[in-house]
Amino acid sequence: MTKTAAVPVIAIDGPSAAGKGTIARLVADKLGFHWLDSGALYRAVALAALRAGVQLDDAGAGRVAAASEISFEGEEVRLGPELVTEAIRSEAVGVAASQIAALPSVRQALLARQRALREAPGLVADGRDMGSVVFPDAVLKIYLTASAEERARRRHKQLIEKGMGANIHTLLQDIKARDARDSARALAPLKKQDDASLLDTTSLTIEAAVEEVLARFAATRTP
Repeated sequence: MTKTAAVPVIAIDGPSAAGKGTIARLVADKLGFHWLDSGALYRAVALAALRAGVQLDDAGAGRVAAASEISFEGEEVRLGPELVTEAIRSEAVGVAASQIAALPSVRQALLARQRALREAPGLVADGRDMGSVVFPDAVLKIYLTASAEERARRRHKQLIEKGMGANIHTLLQDIKARDARDSARALAPLKKQDDASLLDTTSLTIEAAVEEVLARFAATRTP
């Protein structure tokens, strides 16, 4: 077993606005593990591509993905020297990120960057294909979801709390469209893998969801 393979990974995949980032971050904090928000990588590339005015296709977005300097400082994200943590969370960037995530050149450019974040004592990684493609040997794979209506409600609440205007009906339609696009893409489509356990958080609090993930991880450590 290589040194990298000996570092445990908890892979949390699932649809947009299911709470993956929040839950993954809290689980990582509880365990003292590193945290990978893969969505932030794609959003940062999308932001760079939109700013550069390139076509969101395999050639244009691929060049941006390969050239972009993206770094993490705790929960903060930098694009080059610029702090873009808030900028990458806009709905426009989210839609663009979903589009470029289907492009082979973008996914290939970001694959090594994601795997490089696997460091001791462990990593909690959230995204769409953490367990299926990026870390297929993860010790725990969770498919975290919630109803589209509940995800729209959570996203609406989040945007309002940040002082950003939002229409819950538009958010619901966007979420459904993103689900369809992510599930239908040819490369690394969004779907529950056979070796992943389902965690539906529609009726769960964040705290309860975190405890459930921790319990499932503890079960993997039992001889």
